[in-house]
Amino acid sequence: MPKIVYIEADGTRKELEVEVGYTVMEGATMNGVEGVEAECGGACSCATCHVYVDEKWINKLPKKENAEEDMLDMANEPNKFSRLTCQITVTEDLDGLVVKMPSKQG
Repeated sequence: MPKIVYIEADGTRKELEVEVGYTVMEGATMNGVEGVEAECGGACSCATCHVYVDEKWINKLPKKENAEEDMLDMANEPNKFSRLTCQITVTEDLDGLVVKMPSKQG
């Protein structure tokens, strides 16, 4: 099972196995990762699962859809490494993915 590394805003590092087919958001919410609120439950209609993807992983992810781009406009301090975890489906290729939570959500 792929491991996803979640780094909470305070620096706490959680390396968690997340089943293929789940989203990075689901991995966070099922395992109590602080900073992924996921208020819309993964419908890409809020920005409360916003993270910063480690630079070495950003180009290994699927391209952002327009809906995600629109929601990221509402995120707290988005940057070029910002993604919504509800839009990243875990695959074997993402084993070792590193995401960091912002200091606060949108």
